[in-house]
Amino acid sequence: MGTYTEKLNEIKALVERLQKESPKQTAAFNQFMMSVEKPGALASKDKDLINVALAIAAQCEWCIALHVKGALTNGASREEVIDAAMQAVLMHGGPALMYMIPVEKALDEFIES
Repeated sequence: MGTYTEKLNEIKALVERLQKESPKQTAAFNQFMMSVEKPGALASKDKDLINVALAIAAQCEWCIALHVKGALTNGASREEVIDAAMQAVLMHGGPALMYMIPVEKALDEFIES
């Protein structure tokens, strides 16, 4: 299992644990997330591409794994993911550039599998 697949499994385990420990809060967050992520004025792919950039700006490797996988699942190409990620670099500078490393690793891992 690859590093970024493992990060997705860690997210799943966290959510499952929180559903038991804080069920009301977790359900409310999940409901909000599902309502925001469903297609609307923007397609799901576009929302995941935006979230890739936001994940880089937030410096969250778990978020990068989740949204790179989501973008690919929703039909984004490697080039589209990189292009979206570069928007974070433009707006967030050098530190965001370093988070292109996990983006590229996640792309390699998810495209190969």
